[in-house]
Amino acid sequence: MNILDKIVINKKKEVQYAKKLTSYTKLEESDFFHSDCYSFKDFLLDPLRTGIIAEFKRKSPSKGIINDKVSVKEVTNGYAAAGASALSVLTDRDFFMGKKADLTAARKANTIPVLRKDFMIDEYQVIEAKSLGADIILLIAAILTPDEIQKLASLAKSLGLNVLLEVHNLAELEKSINPNLDAIGVNNRNLADFSVSVDTSYALAPHIPAEFLKISESAISNPETIKQLKLAGFNGFLIGENFMKQEDPGKAMKDFVNELSI
Repeated sequence: MNILDKIVINKKKEVQYAKKLTSYTKLEESDFFHSDCYSFKDFLLDPLRTGIIAEFKRKSPSKGIINDKVSVKEVTNGYAAAGASALSVLTDRDFFMGKKADLTAARKANTIPVLRKDFMIDEYQVIEAKSLGADIILLIAAILTPDEIQKLASLAKSLGLNVLLEVHNLAELEKSINPNLDAIGVNNRNLADFSVSVDTSYALAPHIPAEFLKISESAISNPETIKQLKLAGFNGFLIGENFMKQEDPGKAMKDFVNELSI
């Protein structure tokens, strides 16, 4: 059993507990549930921004604690000021030290799209994401069937949420495409062993239909890599660990962006 299998087993228990704790009706009473979401596409393609989806992540299963000394507001404000097109906030507690409150804190402190980064397996989580203030949800093809992706994406779109589908290989991409998606993210990290290679993005880029935004995720630590990925057709670049491992993640992103413009 790999780490992804363990996360999904744990997530099923977590969702069942959440349903008992907070009803659908209670989620729908949130102020965020009735507010409009920011357009992922508009911010990602804004020439005044960087295309970077900057991530707040305290811990990962492969690296352990990355940075648990900084606040969500401080870091995400720094990311936004440095030109982030969107923010990614981990809400998985047991494997990433994330909190649902982190997502709400990021939403309250910023005026750019916020992605709920979690392992979405149930419609409840989609409604919960909207109630917490998310603008974008992540659907991971490796843990969902095509029918489940269709169902969750359709619900998300009905709520005004943007949908980012994450794939790791061509088989996942081909079986998962549907019109309710806004963007396809290529995860350069192998979720079975957590090794990384940006070559995954280059290999899949030609196979992603033109109507979807193209996002490259993980293994991006050099501004030169973003320049090459843009040439390959990518619009967005999810970066977290590279910034979060620094004492001041916002400043780390600002320095990175300065190199990007050289």
